[in-house]
Amino acid sequence: TMRVMELPRITTGTMRTSKSAKTLRATSRRAGKRLEKSRERQLASRANGKRVRNTAQSAASMQQSSSPMEDATAAKHGYKLDAQDRTPSEGTGKQRKLVFVASEVSPWSKTGGLADVMGSLPGGLAQRGNRVMVIAPRYGIYPDAFDTGHRFKIWLFGGEHEVGVFHCRKNGVDWVFVDHPSYLRAGNPYGDENGDFGDNQFRYALLCNAAVEIPLQVKFQDTVYGDDNLVFICNDWHAALVPVIIPSKYRPHGVYTNARSVLALHNLRHQGVYPPFTYNMLNLPSDWYGALEFQYPPHMRQGAYEEEGRCVNTLKAGISCADRVVTVSPGYAWEVTTPEGGWMLDGLLASRQYVLTGVLNGIDMDEWNPAKDPHIPYNYSNKNFIRGKNACKAALQKELCLPERPEVPLIGFVGRLDYQKGADLIMGALPWLVDNDCQLVMLGTGDKGLENALRVAETNHKDKVRAWVGFNVPMSHKITAACDILLMPSRFEPCGLNQLYAMRYGTVPVAHATGGLRDTVIDYNPYEKTGTGWTFNDLSVDGLLHALGTAAYTYREHPMSFQEVQKNGMCRDSSWDQAAAEYEKVFDWALTDGAYCS
Repeated sequence: TMRVMELPRITTGTMRTSKSAKTLRATSRRAGKRLEKSRERQLASRANGKRVRNTAQSAASMQQSSSPMEDATAAKHGYKLDAQDRTPSEGTGKQRKLVFVASEVSPWSKTGGLADVMGSLPGGLAQRGNRVMVIAPRYGIYPDAFDTGHRFKIWLFGGEHEVGVFHCRKNGVDWVFVDHPSYLRAGNPYGDENGDFGDNQFRYALLCNAAVEIPLQVKFQDTVYGDDNLVFICNDWHAALVPVIIPSKYRPHGVYTNARSVLALHNLRHQGVYPPFTYNMLNLPSDWYGALEFQYPPHMRQGAYEEEGRCVNTLKAGISCADRVVTVSPGYAWEVTTPEGGWMLDGLLASRQYVLTGVLNGIDMDEWNPAKDPHIPYNYSNKNFIRGKNACKAALQKELCLPERPEVPLIGFVGRLDYQKGADLIMGALPWLVDNDCQLVMLGTGDKGLENALRVAETNHKDKVRAWVGFNVPMSHKITAACDILLMPSRFEPCGLNQLYAMRYGTVPVAHATGGLRDTVIDYNPYEKTGTGWTFNDLSVDGLLHALGTAAYTYREHPMSFQEVQKNGMCRDSSWDQAAAEYEKVFDWALTDGAYCS
């Protein structure tokens, strides 16, 4: 059974479960004096015509100095630290220490949006003065990550397993990679052409156990992160054992009593479900089985008799034990509490709705910048986007051997060819696209049936359809810049990044109103001249065609209105700064409250 410790809320300072009332009062008095002194400094500064900046902003903007050990380590491994790579100053407040745990991180490993988030958000938080580490598996040989020489052993699945620690310091973030033979194999991080790897439960349980040890054992910039004022941000089921391991194995021995865990849900459909007997292999106390035990989700059953009964559900365990839960958009935070979007976990999430927060993702505004993008043939901004997009459109039509016709709507799709992304709806809309003189370019890989359908469509409509089966980063940028309209008919979409990329490049998204798409794609209002695209609620080919038809009609018959939609999207702030500020609120709430599980 899970034991929950309820503690009184302390409004000043961070909760420490071991302090006496006298110590708490003393802490409160000291905090009050610090606030009074801070107020005096602000008044004095304003009298001189200056404004004192927020501590976190000051820490991010200051040119920080590195220690001799830090510079020596950098020189040894052939790189030089600049200002943004140096450890942020704690300033006058207590510095947050943030440890992200994820199964993939761009640019080292990537299969989807999770990697993009892990490659961007930590840097944004580091710029705001936080000390940030990202822990992920080492799936390959990463030239910019060096071996720290640190080794430790973890007991799992009936044996002892030695892991190594590799490290890379960039953009003020410690990028840490867990090294073990089970990660170094062909295929993507989760499987190969034969399906998911059979030992994924072991691989990611190993990652979680290593992630909890690294802040305590391994020094970065000459100091360990330690366990005080530290928050683990655990992403999806692959890292969802961390909120269980901390209270079941560490807090009973006085470790991580002042640390908290936040579970980030990027896709609730994938839950890390395994047979009940595997619990004994996870090296967790026997009385914590209830945190993982659950009914086998119907959508994950493959026909075995045992799948009709109970299971070990890794994601359910993280939701049950984390101090806070976040999703990647406000819309998705609501959807996961409904039977339609909860994938059998809606009841559990609804019961924890008071700690559930939706924070909309951002994008890397430097990587996705049409004014500087090296992958597109003509760079442009919101001031000359009409000429720039026309040049990119003509170049893509020529490269793909499509007729170079600027008056024809060029419609694109970039993403996985699967049920979730609604690629089958696009195939259903293909006759309408052909009859209405549109051009379609699709880039993606996934379901073999959809891949073959794309090839057949290109063969039958050589002057209308182009299919790129696979994935190519430069081509994804070219399509995003060249297309007039981007399709995102996803059945469910926790946040979605492609619509944000599209708007940044002046490409108008047509999307199903679900999850983060509902939060970001706002229907165009011609009277108020607001909106960033068109959406549809009826999840069908007819629903898609209604929104797409409106967009295509506006493109042809009302070009000035279409350009307003394009400019609205390009002027939208999709940076990580606002999201980072929202995440900091969640971290502070978690640190202020007492530990949810003990």
